[in-house]
Amino acid sequence: MKLRPLFLFVALFACFLPWNLFAQTGKGTISGIVTDSLNQNIPFSNISIKKLNLKTSSDKSGKFTFTGVSAGKHILSISITGYEKQQKEVSVSAEGTTEVAVVLKEQQADLSEVIVSASRRAESLSQTPSSVTILTAKDINTQSIISPNLANILSYSVPGLGMATNQTGNSGQTLRGRSVLVLIDGIPQSTPLRAGGRDIRSIDPSVIERVEVIKGATAIYGNGAEGGLINYITKKGNSGKEFGGYSQIGLTGNTKGDSTIGYRATQQFYGKLKKFDYIVSGMYEKTGVYRDAKGLVISPEYGLGETKSYNGYAKLGYDISETQRLDLMYNYFSSRQDSRYVTKAGVYGVSPAIGVKGDRPGVDEGTRFNHNANLQYTNKKIAGNTDLTANVYYQDFYTIYSNSTSFLGGGQSALLSTKKGARLNLNTPFSLSEQVLMQVNYGLDVLNDKTAQNLVDGRAWVPKMNMLNLAPYVQASANIMTDLTIKAGLRSENMDIKVNDFTTLAGPNGTGNVDVKGGTLNYNAFVFNAGARYSAWKVFNPFISYAQSFSVFEVGRVLRVATSNTLAQLETKPIIVNNYEAGFSSALGKLNLSAAYYLSTSKLGANLLEVDGRYISQRIPERVYGFEVQADYPVLDELLIGGNYAKVEGKGDVDDDGKFDGPTDVYLNTTRIPPSKTTAYIRYSGLKNLSVDLNWVHVGSRDRFKRNEKTGKYLIGEGPVKAYDLFNFAAAYKVNEAMRLNLGIENLLNKSYYPSISQFYGSDINYVRGNGRRFNLAVGYAF
Repeated sequence: MKLRPLFLFVALFACFLPWNLFAQTGKGTISGIVTDSLNQNIPFSNISIKKLNLKTSSDKSGKFTFTGVSAGKHILSISITGYEKQQKEVSVSAEGTTEVAVVLKEQQADLSEVIVSASRRAESLSQTPSSVTILTAKDINTQSIISPNLANILSYSVPGLGMATNQTGNSGQTLRGRSVLVLIDGIPQSTPLRAGGRDIRSIDPSVIERVEVIKGATAIYGNGAEGGLINYITKKGNSGKEFGGYSQIGLTGNTKGDSTIGYRATQQFYGKLKKFDYIVSGMYEKTGVYRDAKGLVISPEYGLGETKSYNGYAKLGYDISETQRLDLMYNYFSSRQDSRYVTKAGVYGVSPAIGVKGDRPGVDEGTRFNHNANLQYTNKKIAGNTDLTANVYYQDFYTIYSNSTSFLGGGQSALLSTKKGARLNLNTPFSLSEQVLMQVNYGLDVLNDKTAQNLVDGRAWVPKMNMLNLAPYVQASANIMTDLTIKAGLRSENMDIKVNDFTTLAGPNGTGNVDVKGGTLNYNAFVFNAGARYSAWKVFNPFISYAQSFSVFEVGRVLRVATSNTLAQLETKPIIVNNYEAGFSSALGKLNLSAAYYLSTSKLGANLLEVDGRYISQRIPERVYGFEVQADYPVLDELLIGGNYAKVEGKGDVDDDGKFDGPTDVYLNTTRIPPSKTTAYIRYSGLKNLSVDLNWVHVGSRDRFKRNEKTGKYLIGEGPVKAYDLFNFAAAYKVNEAMRLNLGIENLLNKSYYPSISQFYGSDINYVRGNGRRFNLAVGYAF
């Protein structure tokens, strides 16, 4: 590993960090905690002292601190989504600390104010110069009534994310036309060294508190976030009671055809005992046969029918002191298909591939296990005003795919990935003046990722890749005159990937065995980001940003089709994406509106191509661009309508002239660029104890390619996508304070359609219809 960029980064950081930031200012301090009426801590609330132009946010434990406050009486203003705004008078003495307890009263949510954590620290949306989508616990619960599949939940909720595939994987479900990094509490689930497409559906939604989607290239969490990141933030156990729980059991199935009935059960226990809080959860789901709108069995190839899924989760927390805390989290997820059907190929564009009774060859497909463990220590005042968050984590992932014919004799492959990592993050707030408030985030990420793809018969398809990544970073933000937030950050990537000697598998025609001498691939790079947001006016809250991401190109795909005898001769250059974006959010009376336009470029991309039955990546300059619009409006107190629209397009510069419009230049295929997507919803809660939700999604058309001249067929990703529409329905009925009844209906109108992935793959075997009308009926009991 070349450490010169690392040493340079540390030297620059040491020169420019004002060491006096660790000292107290000599004025008074206000320290407090924000809770609700059940004594549950409220994180990420907005607190300000208007007279002094001071602003901050409560941390993950609901705590906040103001330093350097002049002596005298001051008015604190506290607000957050879902609670009534409160003002509180406090008296501050010089050199002293004033303790404040704030209890907020719940109210109907103000959807224009959403709190996010896009810079590895708590901040409000009004301080974030980037596009963010937040799914709250309520959003997740509502969508889970329709379908507990996270791929479905996200595709309905996140503008710019491709539609769900109705399969075990998420191939083609890109974010803004580029790969997305998926995390669970900051632990990487994606496998950038050999993209497995199983990362979005890697945990059960029953244990997720919120989902944060940061869109556009970002280096906040490192390798793989070319299009952004999705962070699943898990639930915690602080419930305001010593022991509580929630039980839910339900039935699922199609409304047409037999053998479709399945069931799902969830049990959770949680509570808080003095300084100790906990949550323990278990989920088991068994699906029946999946059928299309005409009652035909959907092809089991990568299917979700006849699947058993498990999720075990535990999180334990301990408050060591007022400023120190330990959290330990573990999650186990598994999803395995055991089907009594085999695939009968369809005719592309004419009739679907279906399932017919038979014995499936090979072993059961699906994720055997996905283990995640995280130990985190936080200290709110480790030195002066500096906060510390440090964690170590572990992920172990193993999944098995369907039979492939990309090599001699065919067979099933299995992806194995083990990650061990540590993160150290420090945050220091300080004041340059009464008008300029600063925060500096800085730290170090360490990651060891070992990934390989073997065949279940023992042959190695992709040799083990052993990556070690050291990445120091610094991120500074300035709040100027209360309303202007400016950010800038720098991250140094220092990465080694070791590969032993290996031999490639022969192709379908029996040729192509290549002996390759291994070695070590070295990568060193700086990535930079900067942005600004102005939040003085609710009617127009604009932002601009520039951000880079660094990703190791999918090395595993290169290795398995290597044609050279040494590692150094292979094309393994990284992908550095430059993302430019401008947007705004707006509150026009009751109407909440947001929009963004973006452009991302990379000198080397990864457009997937099919050549002689093998998949390779086209390494050419790329330009991806698009826009998103989102709005919601409460027609009545009980009636909310809203929706969003997203359009993305991308081209490759084959002749490398920088123009992207030459006769040899190409559109990026639909494995990368999703068709346009429109969603709309109506939510009504005006009936006693009953709330209903009706949503609609429209997937647009995309037809950019012609059939292959030699075969007369479409290559992978180039099949034309025809538009389709789907309606879904969710209803929740409150029987009493403890019991709830939920009914969800997917594909309410029983529409016969082909998901976009079935269309753009362009093959007979993958031409599979989507689900017909499915129901999800459940009863839940809280205690």
